[in-house]
Amino acid sequence: MANLVEATTNQQFEDFLAKAGKCLTVVHFQAAWAPQCGQMNEVMAVLAKEHTHTTFVKLEAETVPEMSEKYEIASVPTFLFFKGGEKVDRLDGAHAPELTKKVERLAVTGSSQEPRCGFSRQIVGLLKEHNIQFSSFDILSDEEVRQALKTYSNWPTYPQLYANGELVGGLDIVKELAESGELENTCPKAVTLEHRLKTIINQSPVMLFMKGNKEAAKCGFSRQTLEIMNDTGVDFNTFDILQDEEVRQGLKTYSNWPTYPQLYVKGDLIGGLDILKELKESGELVSVLKGES
Repeated sequence: MANLVEATTNQQFEDFLAKAGKCLTVVHFQAAWAPQCGQMNEVMAVLAKEHTHTTFVKLEAETVPEMSEKYEIASVPTFLFFKGGEKVDRLDGAHAPELTKKVERLAVTGSSQEPRCGFSRQIVGLLKEHNIQFSSFDILSDEEVRQALKTYSNWPTYPQLYANGELVGGLDIVKELAESGELENTCPKAVTLEHRLKTIINQSPVMLFMKGNKEAAKCGFSRQTLEIMNDTGVDFNTFDILQDEEVRQGLKTYSNWPTYPQLYVKGDLIGGLDILKELKESGELVSVLKGES
């Protein structure tokens, strides 16, 4: 299968990304000794038949240590998704349904990132300009939807904008709403990443951002941090950064702290594993976690 390939060197990996251009490339960081990787390769083979414009690359994580380190591959299987040579998403673990969903979503060639007609480009520009939170569906990818929606909505042209399940209209209607100042009231406003991060940080008085969760840490640093936290007897919540690439990257900038895990108390960053070790050794950790110092 031409779009299901294997890379054994860094150069091959880079070549496959370059050849794919703006089309989706799915890279499976795998290990021959892990049976779950073999199972996910079978899933990839099926997806490769369905998505002929998507390139699926199998890559032995241990043979390309530079790439594994660069993309923080802590366990296998791990899947990275690339477009135009840039990483756009990530999936850690053997989750076939989630892999399928991500491929179906990302493989669409026409989207809010790359509108394929002038009217669509204008409406996307207006929505972004007014900070409207929205998703998109490429009607060029599904002729049945393209024809049926015109009948369903009794609206003969595209684009069509819906808010809360109701048709708002096309480009002209959206322009009128924008000019009158009503667009923001009609459509939901986007939640900024900073606001989202603050909300998650304050979900609990003590919040630990880590690889994995309370039940199962997925890297040595997170495992050590959990052991220290559990020994304190102080209640805390965790957030698995492996499940949300936006949070994973955004929090490093927000906190100005480049690594994980990261511990927050009452919304303030305490630090990572080394800081926790120091606080434990000095006897200050429990009081810090309780917000007493």
